[in-house]
Amino acid sequence: MKEISHHIGADPSNRQHFANYRDPLALAVLLSCLGGSAWAESDAATTEATASSTDGEPVLQAVTVTATRREASLQEIPVAVSVIDGEQLERDNRNSVASIVQQVPTLNFRTGASNKDTSLFIRGVGTISTSPGIEPTVATVIDGVVFGRPGQSTLDLVDLERIEVLRGPQGTLFGKNASAGVLNIVSRAAPEHLQGYVDYSHFGNGNENRVRFGVGGRLTDSLKGSLSGLLGKYDGNVENVANNDDVNGYDRTGLRGKLEFEPSENFKFTLIGDYSRSDDDIPNGVVVSTGSAAFADSLKPVSPSRHNQDIASDYKSRVEDTNAGISGQAEWRLGDFTLTSITAWRRWDNTQFQDGDRLEALPLSASHDKGEVDYDQYSQEFRLTSPKGGFLEYVLGVYYMHGRTEETYQRLSVNGGVANQGRADYDVTSDSFALFGENTFNFTENFRGIFGLRWTQDELEYTHRRVSTSPVAVTGIQPPTASSGSVDEDEWSGRIGVQYDFTDHLMGYATYSRGYKGPAYNVFFNMQPRDTESLKPETSDAYEIGLKATALNNRLTANLAIFHTDYDDYQANFYDTVAGQVVTRLINAGSVYTRGVELDYSFQATRRFRLSGALAYTEARIDSFQCPPGAAANCDVDGKPLPFTPDWKSYVRADYTIPLRNGLDIELSSDFSWQDEVQFTLDQNPDTKQGAYGIWNASIALADYNDGWRVAFLGKNLNDKSYAQSLASGGNYIYRFVPRDDERYFGVQLRKEL
Repeated sequence: MKEISHHIGADPSNRQHFANYRDPLALAVLLSCLGGSAWAESDAATTEATASSTDGEPVLQAVTVTATRREASLQEIPVAVSVIDGEQLERDNRNSVASIVQQVPTLNFRTGASNKDTSLFIRGVGTISTSPGIEPTVATVIDGVVFGRPGQSTLDLVDLERIEVLRGPQGTLFGKNASAGVLNIVSRAAPEHLQGYVDYSHFGNGNENRVRFGVGGRLTDSLKGSLSGLLGKYDGNVENVANNDDVNGYDRTGLRGKLEFEPSENFKFTLIGDYSRSDDDIPNGVVVSTGSAAFADSLKPVSPSRHNQDIASDYKSRVEDTNAGISGQAEWRLGDFTLTSITAWRRWDNTQFQDGDRLEALPLSASHDKGEVDYDQYSQEFRLTSPKGGFLEYVLGVYYMHGRTEETYQRLSVNGGVANQGRADYDVTSDSFALFGENTFNFTENFRGIFGLRWTQDELEYTHRRVSTSPVAVTGIQPPTASSGSVDEDEWSGRIGVQYDFTDHLMGYATYSRGYKGPAYNVFFNMQPRDTESLKPETSDAYEIGLKATALNNRLTANLAIFHTDYDDYQANFYDTVAGQVVTRLINAGSVYTRGVELDYSFQATRRFRLSGALAYTEARIDSFQCPPGAAANCDVDGKPLPFTPDWKSYVRADYTIPLRNGLDIELSSDFSWQDEVQFTLDQNPDTKQGAYGIWNASIALADYNDGWRVAFLGKNLNDKSYAQSLASGGNYIYRFVPRDDERYFGVQLRKEL
């Protein structure tokens, strides 16, 4: 996580490190938080810094974020935010959104055989659905552009400045898909002077090779640009014993270009384009247990176990994914005001092939699927930002997004040697329009009021048509059908609160937020007449109080947040059986709540040693579950935990630098993440629980920053802990998805600045 500095330039003397703090109240808050509170979570930030205080002591450099739609210090904004440094992600070989969840205790991720089926969770709340007719609960925003589908956000992370994880409803300023939180991803600005780099890494346990490169600089007095790219290939850490192939790997390429045109001090235009292509061969689950002797026999020679890494499949599960987009951001300085326009288009093509039966079962039985997604979105946003320093500071805006998905899903079902085929064609069109604004009232120098409001109108429509070679239901395929529907809703959301500076080093805030997530349709291959009604919008009421403090001459920071959020008409997937196969039904599941305490901290102990970390307690529970008619799964779940959210989760990191002669540095880093037991399914299946576990990583590097090179040796999962990223039921068996770091592995990284 973005903790606040790699290299701190300062006087090496540390004699007065603990004597020179100036704020007893801030220090008391920090020490009480760090000294044994079981209440806490994740705001940890790590940023590179070369700052020093006036007396020569090492300090933590202030972290600038855009969580309030204007640049501000992390310690000054009344929002719970975790900040992750882009360069540190690259050094740690964390290459996707899924890989950062160990660093942000309040963030969790649901994986699947296709990135189309992935979901993010913040403070226990997220959306699990393959339907194109539902919004993700956690918004992903890259350089100001909201991604309409959750699968889009799984692209490789390259050329990043930082990731800001905004926790809790953020519907006032970020709007669409932000009822639980936001991932605000910011790419690096083009450099002022010509420079470039090449970064190569190799990791074992699957033969992973990655090359990153970039070049940029000023082209004219008013124009600068950058171009970066990625090549990555990984064989995988799962073996298909049917053909001895390694799977669970990837083959990826990507490019990102940026042009920044600034003809005058009052106007700037930034053009960003990106393209990525990936071919992932993630198996459709690895069987870990079964209650059926017949199914166990059919799996042989694979032996189900909690740590199984083998499959026996006659059909290669894989995903072909293309993600591309272009955006233009214009900024006009109108006196002391700033007018911003962001115009964007994105395209997402996703084709998945899945072995639904997870067996080498031909010719007598099989279930093989192919799904194709074609998605386009267009968005336009205007924002007017007032100057800072007056009585009233505000951001006003208007937002529009149009999205259209066209999907085709085909299934071959062979039962007893008899083959049947089904095909569904469906499309979803969504339009979202919003007016929004947030105001800060500076009542005094130390006391501020916050008031924000957003009006959103959502329009959603779908069509669905399924054909089948059988007029009646067969295994995995429902009879032919056709349906269509449309719905429109409008709703108010917003935020109100107060903020008070107790001292120059301690700030507190209290806020109430109203969250809103639009209507939905459960559109999928085996859609039935019961799925044709729209789901009600999901609303939330969130309460939060927080403290942000610095002490010891800015060498110690800690941010504490306490929250409680109630969700009504919660949109969730519930396990059911359709046409003899386990599926998930999208329903208004009733009411749920999430509450807890979060803490992050960063301590620059000496010029060479930094300690940082985060801790979260999240009690995410089902308050009152509304069981759907005819449900085949357990509905007695009131008071039970929401999926994918452990009660306790923590992260701690230590960095130590040893300067050598001739400008060389040795850099030592180690981090440990831990989480307690987690349930992966809403129906509380006792077999879909992952027990508590911890993951330990470490690295050692030799660098000469004057000459522009760095060599690092990394060890991942040094305690060799096997675990499941997800567990699910296939009816008479349980399967898991195998994470990249399912066992100990090592690697080397080489970087050269050009």
